[in-house]
Amino acid sequence: MTIPPTDIAAGMELPAQDTAWRIEIIDTLRLSWPMALTQLGQIAMMTTDLMLLGRLGDQVVAATALAHTVLFAAFCVGMGIVQAVAPLASQAYGARQPRIVRRAVRVGLWAALMIGVPLTALQLWGRDILVALGQTREAAELAGAYLDGLAWCLVPAWAFLALRNFMGAVNRPEPALWITLVAIPANLVLAYALIYGVFGLPELGLLGAGIATTLVNIGMCAIAIWVCYAHHPFKKYRVLGRFWRADWALFAKLMEIGAPTSGTFLLEFGVFAAAALLMGMIGTTALAAHQIALQTAAIMFMVPFGISLAATVRVGHAAGRRDAGAVRRAGLVAIGLGTIFMAAVTLLVALTRHAIPYAFLGTSTAGVAEVAALASTLLVLGMSFFIADGVQTVANGALRGLNDTRVPLLFSGISFWGIGFPTCYALAFWAGWGAIGVWIGLSLALSVYAGLLIWRFYALSQEGYLPELPPGA
Repeated sequence: MTIPPTDIAAGMELPAQDTAWRIEIIDTLRLSWPMALTQLGQIAMMTTDLMLLGRLGDQVVAATALAHTVLFAAFCVGMGIVQAVAPLASQAYGARQPRIVRRAVRVGLWAALMIGVPLTALQLWGRDILVALGQTREAAELAGAYLDGLAWCLVPAWAFLALRNFMGAVNRPEPALWITLVAIPANLVLAYALIYGVFGLPELGLLGAGIATTLVNIGMCAIAIWVCYAHHPFKKYRVLGRFWRADWALFAKLMEIGAPTSGTFLLEFGVFAAAALLMGMIGTTALAAHQIALQTAAIMFMVPFGISLAATVRVGHAAGRRDAGAVRRAGLVAIGLGTIFMAAVTLLVALTRHAIPYAFLGTSTAGVAEVAALASTLLVLGMSFFIADGVQTVANGALRGLNDTRVPLLFSGISFWGIGFPTCYALAFWAGWGAIGVWIGLSLALSVYAGLLIWRFYALSQEGYLPELPPGA
């Protein structure tokens, strides 16, 4: 019996395709796990601060939420721009252009300095900003004390992020993880000492927690610079070489990709900041419960965010090689992995929802039972919230690998402010559902956003879209 050539080709194509998908899953997992653990380490430092400060009472927890609201509004501006180092460096790496990799890191560090200085100064006006947004003078003073120490972490945190993106782009994200793992206990000890005044250090309360975080971020940045300067394979790129040499063409490309990303982060964070302000209007209990539930969501979010960073790198590498099929595989594999993880961990949170709030509040602070009860309710309501949040960040990461950041900015405006915030407000105040209504609105916004981003990546990958390579590549 003679087998037609077309059948032979078909029979050979399927195993080859299966192998390609299997390899993509393995490579994405290999790249994702250190990135995800690094993200978990970053949030662990914030969570440590919250747990230590939570022993001072629910008013301090609420003030911490307000301080983070002000800080992250500024942080998102620089984070989106510096995040553009990842697609630029990844595409250059895929195209075998090491000089462009170095230039991408350099302009990312430029951005951290140029944007960080004025935004650091803005944080010192946090008290007045919060009062203007309707918060009480007492809550604003507590939050302002935290910001006085925390404000100075912006530039070193962004510089560390730029260097992390470079490490990931060259398939070596592990050093950023080791640096973060060392930073976690350092932050715990230093924050504890400065909050409560032990080991001969002054008792500074909220200010001490902020100072500790800033000092640890400076240390992380310094170590990352040393690693990139002195160790293989990073030192061959000479990332600090000709640091002051003008590179406006690539800087403009960084801004072209990064500014819409910053806008997306701001719109997304803005709706969460607005939700925190709505919670503050509802009451201190609602705000404290919201912060606990949101911090739990943030911890969960770090793993899919790590997968999204890997998606940017994998898609960027494939785009640099001009391989449209590999672009599609990389993005879809990452989205699938993010969905599976978030579904599993969401179930775990739902099963342990009554215990989680006490990890933040302890058992002896005033009003703990009421805050814990509301927080556990929000954690159940957040099941669709958690899954959609994980999926949208991975899909966003895949699109960043294609330099596609403007359309996601439009989608975020529609989802968060056209749908999400009006629903939050209407359900919280008009329907009288309070904190529960706010979380239903957030869940709806994230679900719409995730659906739009998946559709966008699927459409681009079906068309075989490939971005322009960085200038000079």
